[in-house]
Amino acid sequence: MRKSSTATEGRPYEAHRERQRRRILEAAERLFDERGMDRATMAEITAASGVRASTVYQYFSNKDEIVWAILEGVFAEAAARMKAATEGAETALGKITALVDVMAEDLARRRATVRFMAQFDAMYAREWPAERLIAIEARISKRGFAEFRKLIRAGIADGSLRRDLDPNLTMHAVMNALIGAQRRLASLGNRVEKEYGKPVDELFREASRVILLGLRAETREK
Repeated sequence: MRKSSTATEGRPYEAHRERQRRRILEAAERLFDERGMDRATMAEITAASGVRASTVYQYFSNKDEIVWAILEGVFAEAAARMKAATEGAETALGKITALVDVMAEDLARRRATVRFMAQFDAMYAREWPAERLIAIEARISKRGFAEFRKLIRAGIADGSLRRDLDPNLTMHAVMNALIGAQRRLASLGNRVEKEYGKPVDELFREASRVILLGLRAETREK
């Protein structure tokens, strides 16, 4: 009985700690979007969160730790949505198209998150270790990049993708091109929309449509 009582009492405490952690992360996300990831300080994040500084440092020793925690949450949430989006697709091309649709939807509805990823890319390229990013990806997806190779091989086998595609390179190249376009469009936002007179998600969808045409098997184009 005593053990059960302790466990019951512990749950509200854990829920409280999770709420505090969430407040810190949400405050940091807002500041990163408003001021920039490189300019926002721990003091500003603490003030915006409404959590005492001593408590903030119980969760995160520095700003980098906050960035990586936000990143892992973004990855996990995106992985869940992409898995749900691809479940009904009958071919590999259908799965790839579904993944692209999720990316376009993010531009329309989650632009701040895409801008966060663009800022992360800039910081990652300058000073953060690839091993840490790989470890996060591995925790979220056990098969990691092997899924990309599997997808291209499946598409060649089911006849939806061109037979001359390289399973080791194609999806990496395609995803890097699409991610680059998505994050640039999100970062420039209304400036691009004013320049071209089109919403950024429409521009992204057209760019992705052209890329997907290059993946399709000839029989699918007729």
